[in-house]
Amino acid sequence: MTTIRLILCDQLSHNISSLKGIAKNDFVLMFELMQELTYVKHHPKKIAFTLSSMRHFANELVKNKHKVRYIELEDPANSGAFVTELQRAIKETSAKRLVVTEPSEYRFLELLQSMAIESDIEIEIRHDDRFLCSIPDFKLWAQQHKQLRMEYFYREMRRRYKILLEQDGKPTGGEWNYDKQNRKPPTKGLIFPKRISHQKDSITKAVLELVHRKFSQHFGRLEPFHFAVNREQALIELDHFIAEVLPDFGTYQDAMIAGEPFLYHSLISSYLNIGLLLPLEICQKAEQAYRTGKAPLNSVEGFIRQILGWREFIRGIYWLHMPKYAAMNFLDSKQPLPEFYWTAETKMFCIAEAVRHTRDYAYSHHIQRLMVTGNFALLAGIDVAQVQEWYLAVYSDAYEWVEMPNTLGMALFGDGGIVGSKPYAASGKYINKMSNFCSKCQFDPNETIGDNACPFNALYWDFFARNKNKLKNNARVPFVYTTWEKFGEQKQKSIREKAVQILLDMQEAKL
Repeated sequence: MTTIRLILCDQLSHNISSLKGIAKNDFVLMFELMQELTYVKHHPKKIAFTLSSMRHFANELVKNKHKVRYIELEDPANSGAFVTELQRAIKETSAKRLVVTEPSEYRFLELLQSMAIESDIEIEIRHDDRFLCSIPDFKLWAQQHKQLRMEYFYREMRRRYKILLEQDGKPTGGEWNYDKQNRKPPTKGLIFPKRISHQKDSITKAVLELVHRKFSQHFGRLEPFHFAVNREQALIELDHFIAEVLPDFGTYQDAMIAGEPFLYHSLISSYLNIGLLLPLEICQKAEQAYRTGKAPLNSVEGFIRQILGWREFIRGIYWLHMPKYAAMNFLDSKQPLPEFYWTAETKMFCIAEAVRHTRDYAYSHHIQRLMVTGNFALLAGIDVAQVQEWYLAVYSDAYEWVEMPNTLGMALFGDGGIVGSKPYAASGKYINKMSNFCSKCQFDPNETIGDNACPFNALYWDFFARNKNKLKNNARVPFVYTTWEKFGEQKQKSIREKAVQILLDMQEAKL
C-alpha cells in the first residue's frame, strides 16, 4: 500500500513525526503554493527563506534515499492550491494512506479533516512532538486553572524537562524569574556582535531570482539576504548566539537603539518556527552556557522563558480557543491601519524606525513589535484584523499560531485578558526610557497636549477613558483611573480633544 508522507512548509525537521516509520515505497510530498504565499502578501525575504529552506530540505531527503515528490511554484501542473495539489498527488501515486504531522495552523487542520470525511484515503494526523507541550496536555492544564498565566505554566515546563532545576526540585539560583535583573535601558557605548551572512548556493540564488520576479510588489526588501536555509546553517546561528550574544541578552532584551535592528537578540525564531531548530536543544544549549560559566543566569533564564514558557504557552492558547479566537475584538477596535505601517512615512521616529527595520529585514525585535507598533495600534484603536494581517505578512517568523495570540491577545488586548492580565499600554515616556528614539523625534515625550506633544501620550489617556467600562474592574489598572480622575474635567477635555486631532491626522496621513 502506497503511503504519502506530507511535509508542510514549517515542518522541515528530519525527526518530525510524519516521517517516523517511513517505508521504502512511501512518497514524501512537498509543494510550493501560490495560495500560501499570497493569502497575505508575505515579505519577499520570508518567501525566499521559506522556499529555499524547503528545497534544501527536499534535497536532504533525497540524499537520505527517500522518494520525494516536490512540486515547485512554477511547475506548469501546479494549481497553487493546497487541496487540489494534495488530491492530484493522491491520484497520480495511487496512494491509499496519508500521514501528516498536525498542522500548526487551524485552517490546514480543517482542510485535512474535511478530506478525511469526503475522500476514500486513510488520513493519519500525528502529534507534533517537536513542541514540548502537546495540545491535549495544554488543554488538561487549562482545565485545572481558573486563570491561565504563563508564569505558572512555565514553572511546570521547567519541572517537566528539568531545565535550570536543581536536584532538590528548586529553581537554579533560588528564583524562577530574573526579570528584576533584565530589561534595562540602553547605555552609551554598547557594542553589538556582528551577525552572520551565509553563502548563497545555486538553490538560494535561483529562489532569489524567482522571488524578485514574482513578488517584488510585496512590502519589504529582498536583498541583502542573510538567512540560514538549512539545519547546518541554523545550528551555526544558534551556536553564534549562545557564544557571542546570549551573555548580554537578558540585560538589554527590551532596549531599543536607532539604527540597531538586532542588538542582543537571538535571530533564531524563524529557524525554530520553520523546523530547522528544535526548542529543547535550544534550551539545553542555553542552560549549558550557564552551567559552564559562559553566560549569566539572568540572560539564560530570560531566554529559556521565551522558548520553554512563552512560545509553548502561546501555541496552547491558540489551539485552546480556535476558531472563535480569530473573531475576538474585545475593545471593538475599528480604525483602519495607517498607511505608515507600510511606508514608514510618519513624524513619529519610533514607528518609522520599527517599520524600516521590518521593511529591510523582515524582522523587528519583540519589544518594538509589542511596545511601539503594537502599542500604537492598541492606543489608536486600530482594527484588530488589519493589524494581525500586517504582522502575519511582514515578519519572517510569523505563522498564525504564534502571530495571532501575540498580536490579538498580547499587543491589542483583543481577547479581553486571555493572554495578558492587562493591556500593554504605554505612553511616550516608556519609549523614551527604553530607547534613544525620542531624542531623534520632533515630538516631546514629556508633553501631552502641546503642538509638539508625543502622540502616544494623549492616546494613552484617551485609550483608558474611552474603554473605562471594559477596563475599570481590571485589578492591574486602578492606578491609571485614579490618576485620570485627579486631572480634573478641563485637563481631561483637552487631552481627549488632542487625541481626536491625532486620530484625524493619522487618517489624513499628517501624523
